[in-house]
This record gives sequence, structure tokens and C-alpha cells, in this order.
Amino acid sequence: MSTTITVEGMTCGHCKQTVEEALREVSGVTDATADREAEQANVDGAADTTALVQAVEDAGYTAHA
Repeated sequence: MSTTITVEGMTCGHCKQTVEEALREVSGVTDATADREAEQANVDGAADTTALVQAVEDAGYTAHA
């Protein structure tokens, strides 16, 4: 299963890496990639969308499912 969420506030490569790491720590995630220009993150696995959004927000960014 793949989920795409909107992530606002990524301004650099470090931001992209921080978002990806936060998402990979969510239970059920097998992989995560962020695209700062598209303001999106694609997540593979069976993770709860609410948990994904919360992980990104806990990392300091704004997220929407």
C-alpha cells in the first residue's frame, strides 16, 4: 500500500531527510520518500495516515493527508 501526504515547510535537503526519517519511524512503514518541491511525501507500507501526519508535525512541519 502506498500513501501520499502533503508536507509544507521543507526548504532544504536536510528538511527532506528529517521528514523521511520521521516517517520511517512510524509502525508499518517500509519506505518513505519526500519531495520538497512538490511538497509531498510518499510512504510505502501499512501505516495509519493519522500517525504519518502526526510524525511529520512532531518533526516540525505541517502535514495533510
